[in-house]
Amino acid sequence: MDTARSLDYYTIEDIYDLPEGQRAELIDGEMYMMAAPGRIHQELISDLHYMIKNYIMGKNGGCKIYPAPFAVFLNADDETYVEPDLSVICDKGRLTDKGCNGAPDWIIEIVSPGSRNMDYSKKLVKYSYAGVREYWIVDSEKNRIMVYNFEHGTVNEYTFSDKVQAGIYEDFEIDFSGINLQ
Repeated sequence: MDTARSLDYYTIEDIYDLPEGQRAELIDGEMYMMAAPGRIHQELISDLHYMIKNYIMGKNGGCKIYPAPFAVFLNADDETYVEPDLSVICDKGRLTDKGCNGAPDWIIEIVSPGSRNMDYSKKLVKYSYAGVREYWIVDSEKNRIMVYNFEHGTVNEYTFSDKVQAGIYEDFEIDFSGINLQ
């Protein structure tokens, strides 16, 4: 890492300089190290990815879905780099070999004990300002799914016994009661 910079300020170059296998996110020049996700976290990503991808493919849709680790460069700067748990991108012009330049249409974050503050506050604000259309926070520990539809300015709270309507698709919902986390 460049020692000429303040020790508290990082860029995307510093992310790429991390040792192989070490993951971190960068928000406004501040680096946040990422721990390996737990089993429930991975089950949720797997199930949600499968359901959303099947929906998109069944509709011959133009959107793409990517699970983490997938690089999202939210801003036109080198100070913000995130790896959402699931990213749905409908504008293929934003996709490069390195990831997504700009805001995905739909982001889902699965809360882990170490990511709670990040998911509920820092990323919520960052995604809203960056132009993400819809942001879900899936929190199995609290039995809660928070759905922020930034396009319509709505916030809805659901539980794992609810069906949750996707905002970017009029005819798609996810039945969380069908997800087995045992």
